[in-house]
Amino acid sequence: MKQERIAASYRLAKDFNLWKAPIPTLSIVIPAHNEERNIGEAISRVHAEVTCLVDLYEIIVVDDGSTDTTLSRAKALVADYPLRVLRLSRNFGKEQAIMAGLKVSRGKAVVILDADLQEPLSCLSDMLKAYEDGYEMVYTSRAHRADEPRSKRLFTRLFYKLLNLGADVTIPPDSRDFRLMDRRVVDALCDLPESNRFMKGLYGWVGFRSKEIKIELEPRMHGTSKFRLIELMKLALTGLTSFTTWPLRMWTLIGFSIAALSIVYGAWIAARTLVFGIDVPGWSTLAAAIFLLGGVQLVSVGILGEYVARVFGEVKGRPGFIVAEDFGPNLDGSP
Repeated sequence: MKQERIAASYRLAKDFNLWKAPIPTLSIVIPAHNEERNIGEAISRVHAEVTCLVDLYEIIVVDDGSTDTTLSRAKALVADYPLRVLRLSRNFGKEQAIMAGLKVSRGKAVVILDADLQEPLSCLSDMLKAYEDGYEMVYTSRAHRADEPRSKRLFTRLFYKLLNLGADVTIPPDSRDFRLMDRRVVDALCDLPESNRFMKGLYGWVGFRSKEIKIELEPRMHGTSKFRLIELMKLALTGLTSFTTWPLRMWTLIGFSIAALSIVYGAWIAARTLVFGIDVPGWSTLAAAIFLLGGVQLVSVGILGEYVARVFGEVKGRPGFIVAEDFGPNLDGSP
């Protein structure tokens, strides 16, 4: 009878939202897109590693519109681990999948981890130690890129130089999404209203005390990277238009330079005409000048259009992602 009264009181408190689940020490957010061969091992390895580090934790898997069995394999493990699985209504991209996980996380600190487990989990202990020492964000960066093609290394180096040229904050080159963040950092990221997100830039923009840890990536367990060249280019364009305005200023400078050269050239033509008389008009020179100015104008309008498109996207106010289903433990921790 006593146990029945306790159970009834517990259900009543739960129904009226008077009972609160304990706050985990650590939340691990794992965005996943078509990772059916990796997701099960990723969850089990994270569980084995984190169990030795903290007493209470949660794993949040965000299925970013996978077309394989990633979702079903993750759901099958909900009863075996402190696991929560979100299914987004479609593929919104890794940046939005990360935000979906951050917004539902409850831990005092949050770790972002890729499902392919190329980042060494052994770094978690070092990250937690730095966190205990007072650092509010502990991020990892690649020690080298020797495993990548030379063309990709050159493109990456150029991208970060352009990104940091005139930017308000410095974005560390070769930084990874694999990082540990204090709850205040996570709340600051979640409070930002923008929908088009370049997370590496936002990590630097929110500030807080940060520490870098160099890592060497391990071979991918299964499959290949889901980031194709076109997606990397789109992400790079988002980063450039989100954190720097130097392309707009550059074309303003080019416009002034062409105008100045035109004035000098006009003055030279006038002086030559006064001294030597009128020459036969040169159609090739005129055509070249027209094509040059036309090309410069089209490029400048295109760059301006990219910034206007970003503004248009933000003004519409659409959410960055939509959660279609949420699977996981109840408030009491039971599956």
